[in-house]
Amino acid sequence: MNQKTIFISALSILVLLFIAGTWFYKNAETLKQQELATANLAKLMREGAPSKGDKNANVTIVEFLDPACGACARFHPFVKNLMANNPGKIRVIVRYAPFHQGSDYMVKILEASRKQGKFWQTLEAMFVNQSQWASHANPQPNKIWGYLGKIEKLDLNKLGRDLNASEINQTIKQDLQDATALNVTKTPEFFVNGRPLPSFGFKQLNDLVAEELSKTN
Repeated sequence: MNQKTIFISALSILVLLFIAGTWFYKNAETLKQQELATANLAKLMREGAPSKGDKNANVTIVEFLDPACGACARFHPFVKNLMANNPGKIRVIVRYAPFHQGSDYMVKILEASRKQGKFWQTLEAMFVNQSQWASHANPQPNKIWGYLGKIEKLDLNKLGRDLNASEINQTIKQDLQDATALNVTKTPEFFVNGRPLPSFGFKQLNDLVAEELSKTN
């Protein structure tokens, strides 16, 4: 066997070893991601959290949001479009991370409105009018009441009575505990089938949703 043949054989072996190593690394990373997603689901899928979409949807997006968060307001229509463009395939679950001053009050309003079946309409009103009540320098959450009155069949008197129900306080406490356990430090924070975004952005959310949808096609 001449030197050229030996060199080619050695090079071929190195290439094969490189390919095998890359394959094992990618599969190990995939397995690691799957294990992480499975572990996350126990903390993400709390019974009774607000949700929209088919419970049997192929993709579940869990969003930790803060009603006073500007980025949350900007992502809201984007998430709605994702659902509209993939009818029946995406479910959205909302969890709370009221990090801004006054946000816990808004979460109480959301939960109280949910008792009347008006959660999504109330969340929409909060985001659309966010600039009027959510100034970080001077938050004025009470201003939201003027906009809540425009929601059809929302009983404001009942809403006011339900605000401080013990179960609402417990929901906020549990969501904050889960947010801490999942290392949620900012909002919005998204998990797609238990997987966190690789980095923050509209494209990153869109790509992760598309990747999870492709697994079921």
